[in-house]
Amino acid sequence: MNAENRDVHVSWIPLSGFHLRKAGVQFDAVRVDGEDGRRLADWMEVLTGGDPGPVVMEDNGRRGVYFLLPPGTTAHRAWPRGVTRFNSGPAHVSYVPVPALTGKTWPLSWRCLPSGPNRFVHPLLLRSAVRELLS
Repeated sequence: MNAENRDVHVSWIPLSGFHLRKAGVQFDAVRVDGEDGRRLADWMEVLTGGDPGPVVMEDNGRRGVYFLLPPGTTAHRAWPRGVTRFNSGPAHVSYVPVPALTGKTWPLSWRCLPSGPNRFVHPLLLRSAVRELLS
């Protein structure tokens, strides 16, 4: 992590450890598990010149890769099979694990840090990349 990334001030990032954040408030998310998620993260970095927006990786269990998107951008769109959506709506609430920027956050880590409070993964670019990779 470089000095620039340590200066990220985003209210929903915990100061230590990790917290569950309600999806649909500050962000929505999609998760792609295992090697597919890691390949997708690699590809998104290439497509965006190294700054796809915030991406969180899980190092145990499903080994999920969470792509954080602007709030309200996943609920009413079709996503390919292999993608789990995290959002909120009537009678539906989901939570996304978010690690601190530094310290002990295992099993979570930042693959790509947010560069600001309103900087997220671009939903249409991500959907296109998912379709290409998982089809």
